Amino acid sequence: MSTREPIWRQPGMAPLVVMTCAGFSGYALLLTVAPLWTVEGGATTAGSGLVNGVLLLFTVLTQLLVPRALRTFGWGPVLAVGLALLGAPGVLMSLSDGLGAVLALSAVRGIGFGVLTVTGSAAVAALVGAERRGEAIGAYGLAVAVPNVVLLPAGPWIAETAGYWVVFTLSALPLVGIPAALRLASALRVSAPDLHPDAVASPDPDDPASAAYLRLLRPMLLLLAVTLAGGAVITFTPQMVDSPAVAAGGLLLMGLTAALSRWRIGRLADRHGAQRFLVPLVPLTGAGMALVAWSVADSDSVRVGSFLLAMLLVGLCYGGLQNLTLLISFAAVSRRHHNLASAVWNVGFDAGTAIGSVAIGVIAQLTSFTTAFLIAGAIAVATLPLALHRPAAATTGTETESPRTRRAAG
Repeated sequence: MSTREPIWRQPGMAPLVVMTCAGFSGYALLLTVAPLWTVEGGATTAGSGLVNGVLLLFTVLTQLLVPRALRTFGWGPVLAVGLALLGAPGVLMSLSDGLGAVLALSAVRGIGFGVLTVTGSAAVAALVGAERRGEAIGAYGLAVAVPNVVLLPAGPWIAETAGYWVVFTLSALPLVGIPAALRLASALRVSAPDLHPDAVASPDPDDPASAAYLRLLRPMLLLLAVTLAGGAVITFTPQMVDSPAVAAGGLLLMGLTAALSRWRIGRLADRHGAQRFLVPLVPLTGAGMALVAWSVADSDSVRVGSFLLAMLLVGLCYGGLQNLTLLISFAAVSRRHHNLASAVWNVGFDAGTAIGSVAIGVIAQLTSFTTAFLIAGAIAVATLPLALHRPAAATTGTETESPRTRRAAG
């Protein structure tokens, strides 16, 4: 198929987008509402922070097992079960606002979300060649981000105006994505037969798993730092901003900026390489978090203008670094290890989000949101040496060169 055609028309991309939108819709709706639901039941700030912490703990534990599950059972069964586990428990959450019940259901949702995240990003690498991978990651990222843009800020508003039961009902949307997931599995059997469970999984002496893990550590840590910051902002904005309209507007602005950044930066990285875009976004994350901290420092009122600007900056970095770190993860390993790269990348994403939810919640309760957000920003800036470091080229290609440069050199 011609590379001039829109990336959406590549075989398998349409069902991937539909499945991703459906799955992340259920995820985004409860990301801010589930913690608020436990506050309704009497939970503390630290207790409400545990909700997303448990969700993402089980997400991370599941992500480590997904590559093996794909080899054992195949794409179709794994995708279908994952979406069912993500979509069904949200409806049951309406039965109790007790912290224990919500944590248990969040754990089940975490298993489903772990499946969705690893399979989604791994499918991008399997469906599209390296010369358009940044663009494909951008398209996939847009499918991830649109539900967050629309439903993440809308969740608390829907719960406030229409009732929590409406949010819990809508959180079953991942179930709608199961037919698309099965179509995606069929496309993957055609486009990536070497990744099918019937394929022989012989070791690659030129790219052993241990070496792949080491090369994936750098992008994972970069991602962990920015998602720690972003996860803290997403979880606690409805609690630290008194005005529901300002909180929803800030989350909408962050989500929209993240969506556009994650979508467009991939095509630029395909042309010019990821490195030149990676470096400036790391300190900019710290600046955005410092501005958030300053905006909420006055307990009586939020500095609305600076808060919205801060959410824009955080969203720009949050989306851009997601695309770039996934791109350099795939470039760092051979095709056989792309499922592993997807799993490690997603571990970094969700571990960062979980730490941002739990640790920042504890720090905020002991000190203040201002102190907690300054710490999150400092952690992001501390990863700057990793962004500046340029790894040597591997036999599978180098992440610091664009595909155009490599073709010219060849």
